[in-house]
Amino acid sequence: MPEKNSSYGDIHRYEPPNESTAAALGITILAVVDVVFVGTFVYGLLGGWGYDPVGNMFLGFLLSAVFVDLAFILLLYRKEFLPDVVIVKKRRRKWEDLYVREEDAEGSGGGSGEAIEQLKKAIYPWYKR
Repeated sequence: MPEKNSSYGDIHRYEPPNESTAAALGITILAVVDVVFVGTFVYGLLGGWGYDPVGNMFLGFLLSAVFVDLAFILLLYRKEFLPDVVIVKKRRRKWEDLYVREEDAEGSGGGSGEAIEQLKKAIYPWYKR
């Protein structure tokens, strides 16, 4: 639970990353495998494998393998090498989302002169801000 005196933008929790050697080795191996997949894909494109139905399916498999491999690299990097940071955010009240000023949150008297001004503000939000 955040503290009561936390202000907007304060770091509430900061946990440094693990930075394990096994994760670095895994990312390196996955990167080498990814380079092999990309090389085979480019070789297949230049070799015309896409004209054959089986070759076309193989090229599709290689392309999907490249992106799945990149997803695992990103997953390992985010889990092991980025810090876990929680930042305190300001919770806005509902009337702030409706572009109502704080002094007008409870409503106003509703005189005829004010109604015209409120209509102008509703149509032109930049009118007399």
